[in-house]
Amino acid sequence: MKAFFAAIKRSPKLAVMVTALVGAIVVPAALLAWGPSNRPTFTMANPASYVTFNSITDNPDQGDERNFVRIREAGVGTYKDDIQIQPGKEYEVSVFYHNNAATYLNSAEENYKGIAVNAKARVEMPATAKAGQKVHMTGYVSADNAQPQQVWDEAYVTPNVDVALRYVANSAKFYTKGAINGQAVANTLYTTGAPLGFNAQDGKVPGCNEYEGWIVYRIKAVAPDFDVEKTVSKVGSNKFSEKVSVKPGDKVEYKIQYKNTGSVDQKDVVIKDQLPAGVSYIPGSTYFANAATGGQWKKTASNDIVTSTGINLGTYTPGSNVYVSFKAKVVDANKLKCGINTLVNTASAETDNGGKSDTATVVVKRVCENVPPKEEVPPATNVPHELPQTGISGGALAIFGLSSLTAGFGYALRSDRIRSLLRG
Repeated sequence: MKAFFAAIKRSPKLAVMVTALVGAIVVPAALLAWGPSNRPTFTMANPASYVTFNSITDNPDQGDERNFVRIREAGVGTYKDDIQIQPGKEYEVSVFYHNNAATYLNSAEENYKGIAVNAKARVEMPATAKAGQKVHMTGYVSADNAQPQQVWDEAYVTPNVDVALRYVANSAKFYTKGAINGQAVANTLYTTGAPLGFNAQDGKVPGCNEYEGWIVYRIKAVAPDFDVEKTVSKVGSNKFSEKVSVKPGDKVEYKIQYKNTGSVDQKDVVIKDQLPAGVSYIPGSTYFANAATGGQWKKTASNDIVTSTGINLGTYTPGSNVYVSFKAKVVDANKLKCGINTLVNTASAETDNGGKSDTATVVVKRVCENVPPKEEVPPATNVPHELPQTGISGGALAIFGLSSLTAGFGYALRSDRIRSLLRG
């Protein structure tokens, strides 16, 4: 109890040590959705003259009592009105109750009219919440002779993924200064309401803050999820991967892993495999391994792994897994097309929370006979041994020189001067 009250005093929402802090946490009723929002309010110095719950605005332990439902991650930080939640974690919800009747009304002289009769607390929450959706945790406090007869308040949670919300069984306890401190709260808290009290869970709560108390219970956010992984290896090589190359007629081994990656048990997990044309199942080759087998391979009783029925491998808690292995044979070459054959098969896991699948690929090459070889270009003939030179060739120059010499010689014979020189 000391730890709980210490946590309350550390909380800026649950402990109000000075007036300024009280003012800081007083929020309009419409925003925090408490009710009835129009009920009369009181102070510690001026309590009610009748039985009424959670209507004092300056309680040193709780602050504004109309804001009496708060939540936090279990054992972490302070209680708040609005938090983000994650699957797999637990959260504590606090429900405060205080009969605001003045102390003197508890006496026999006042005919005990300040004592609440048949006082109860009840809580409720939605079963599921979608990612990003703000949902409420609602608490109700009531008594037969209270005015109003029932008051209520809400705290809010927002998950980051789709979750289911569950009460943690037997987690609800009382925290008070009376004899019931630390006692378990009746499970009717979640249905018709659990009786409140001080010295006993008898529905009787006297007026005054010394009789106030808290009910703290836990909820858990759960989200189903799982993974499926498919690999393949040539039989005997034990080299599993997403793709393997083999020859026609070879045997291959497929391995499938299912793993529960969520935060809730998954029942009746069914594994099945769809083989492609070109690969045939080897009867009696299916084995599985999980925690129940001590991680050792155990032969299955049927060949349903490759049927529409599949194999039901039971229930898996969060973090647990199962492997399934079976063998198959690639058809002979004459049943494959020429060239590369890509044979893809699909493994799937089916659960109450849906199904997932993964694939593995076998690549087979068939070399076909009587295929004419690729036509070759015959070698060229009369190809000079030397590479041609760039620019004007030597032959062209020779022809040019000879023609120039002939022309020049003809001109010389026609020249008188040249002829006279020739005659001497």
